[in-house]
Amino acid sequence: MPATHHTPDLFALSEIRGPVLRPGDDGYAEEVTGYNLAALHTPDVVVVATGADDIVTALRWASATGTPVAVQATGHGANFPIDHGLLISTSRMTDVRVDPAERTATIAAGAKWRHVLDAAAPHGLAALCGTSTDAGVIGYTLGGGLPVLGRTYGYATDLVRSCQVATPDGTLHDTDDRHEPELFWALRGGKGNVGIVTSMVCELLPLPTLLGGGVYCPGEYAEALLKVWVEWTRRVPEEMCSAYTLLRLPPIPQIPEPLRGGFWARVAIAYTADPTEGESLLAPIRAAAPVAVDTVEEMPYTALDRIHMEPQDPLPVRESCTLLRDLPPDAVRAFLDQVGPAVTDCPLLMVELRHMGGALSRPARVADAICGRDANYLLEAVGVLAAPPAAEAVEQATRALYTAMAPYGTGRTMVNVHGTPGDEHDRARAWTPETYDRLRRDKSRYDPDNLLRFGHAVTPA
Repeated sequence: MPATHHTPDLFALSEIRGPVLRPGDDGYAEEVTGYNLAALHTPDVVVVATGADDIVTALRWASATGTPVAVQATGHGANFPIDHGLLISTSRMTDVRVDPAERTATIAAGAKWRHVLDAAAPHGLAALCGTSTDAGVIGYTLGGGLPVLGRTYGYATDLVRSCQVATPDGTLHDTDDRHEPELFWALRGGKGNVGIVTSMVCELLPLPTLLGGGVYCPGEYAEALLKVWVEWTRRVPEEMCSAYTLLRLPPIPQIPEPLRGGFWARVAIAYTADPTEGESLLAPIRAAAPVAVDTVEEMPYTALDRIHMEPQDPLPVRESCTLLRDLPPDAVRAFLDQVGPAVTDCPLLMVELRHMGGALSRPARVADAICGRDANYLLEAVGVLAAPPAAEAVEQATRALYTAMAPYGTGRTMVNVHGTPGDEHDRARAWTPETYDRLRRDKSRYDPDNLLRFGHAVTPA
């Protein structure tokens, strides 16, 4: 007989201040829909949390009823559909409090980076966000958080001072490097495997402006630009952060002219030192190939979205990555053979090589679970899953690209952009074996019943 699913009695959730929704209720569809439309969630219950108390109550109910739990703020990191169970939506918990004297921000569970930047900017301060300020802070940071300025300042996790976290038994913990340090370790880089963070305190940076933007060349010059960029990355200081991107952009109104509908090779940069020096450093990139569009300029930090120009509207996407040790000439050739100009039917919207190293390669001041510090480059592929044939083409192209680049890889991924998690062996690739085993032990301690089993979950030891 087919399996049946029953929603346990919801009376115990009556204390929750936010909405408690079931399929068919008004607001249910809006709460389960995140940025990545490829992950269509169908939980039995949605708790729209308004504060830490709501999260604690929801977890106590889930623990008592054996109901698996997922959490979502914006859905940018959604790579796995939630089927049945409980979804805790933190989208209404967006409070950000800045302490300019301490240079910290206390960030609630559902806040986006845009909320943090807008709160910090009046004090001349900035936060280590990624390529889109529309993404949620907590999920991004728990996965390590690869910032636009990572080479200069390290991972976003490196600046976390403390967390308030609710473990699956419904206990609220205040944790840092002195209070429950093992829990603090597992949270930073271990994703959401041991609890739901209700708020986080992060350090801020005195950085009101930076030099940033993109140099775009027609895609036919992809090889010339890539070869120059690779050699250039071996010489630039760690204040220079960059990525090489191949963009095959659809002809839709959301993309500005003249980029709309074109195939482009781009080098995006963010430079934190003297802008005049940054312009001088950029000269070889601008000379590598004919430049069609150049958006590099000195900008307020709050304008960071201009650098990578990530799509703002929700899309059904397949995102994944692999970490690379180096890009020797044969690796460059293998990359271009898979996704370069000669591949006229490449279905991938974006393929990007991110320059790592610098502060990203140094150990954190307080040990964490991040395992990407030995990589010099990150390779990321993004495809739009518009229809079943397109989805299969994206999968095939992605697999072929990573197979071709495997000889140059570390064998690992980053958990935030790992993509749809497969079996245990596949999920474990986001960490070293030692770190993965330690996370499994922590999972056994804090979530022995594996209630937090959705998404990129580790299994209890």
